[in-house]
Amino acid sequence: MPTTTEPLAATAPPPFVHDWFRQLRPVSLREAVPDPRRAALFSTDMIAAFLTVGPLSSPRVGALASPVATLFHRAHAHGLRHFVLLQDTHHPATPEFDAWPPHAVRGTEEAETIPELRRLPFAESFEIIEKNSLNPAIDTAFNPWLDQHPDLRTAIVVGNCTDLCVYQLAMHLRLRANAHNHASLRVIVPANGVDTYDLSVAEAAAAGVFAHPGDFFHEVFLYHLALNGVEVVSELTS
Repeated sequence: MPTTTEPLAATAPPPFVHDWFRQLRPVSLREAVPDPRRAALFSTDMIAAFLTVGPLSSPRVGALASPVATLFHRAHAHGLRHFVLLQDTHHPATPEFDAWPPHAVRGTEEAETIPELRRLPFAESFEIIEKNSLNPAIDTAFNPWLDQHPDLRTAIVVGNCTDLCVYQLAMHLRLRANAHNHASLRVIVPANGVDTYDLSVAEAAAAGVFAHPGDFFHEVFLYHLALNGVEVVSELTS
């Protein structure tokens, strides 16, 4: 992990960000997705490396398995048929391992989709897109998939981590639509379907790495997504 010699000054989100986060409200799938034929559910890194196995896994991120699987089930029942899973599948020599411990190496258990998603009865319809960096679209099949679905009107984003791959994915969808003058695309992030890891200042100092207060980064990056036109809701209900 990256190293630092100075402690992080703040471990809680600024009050105005926290107040904004607390006022988030649930939205029904029916309201968020009026036409499920033109919608897709995108997940990022719902794999063992971050939820259950390896140096970057954590119970906090692991807790996403249930709400994300539930949303997949609800979305399918609502009529969605596009489920796109963007997943770290790293080359063993990727330079990313200079910043983070080796994880999700191609062909290992860590790179596998979590069983909660694999067990869904419609799992065979998943489109799995492998990536070798935090970005979902650099040298991947993601942009070609989007090109093949020009009628997309609603993009739901879930997964981990809020401030890393979730942020990159939601912003790519929003900024690509902006660049193409695609004003009709809604990008929606349910806060209960994303999260990030927590590493306190004390723990980080002991390990000689950067502190990463989970609540701070989770709320601040959701706020920044909203600032850029992404719709952030507390959850998507039936």
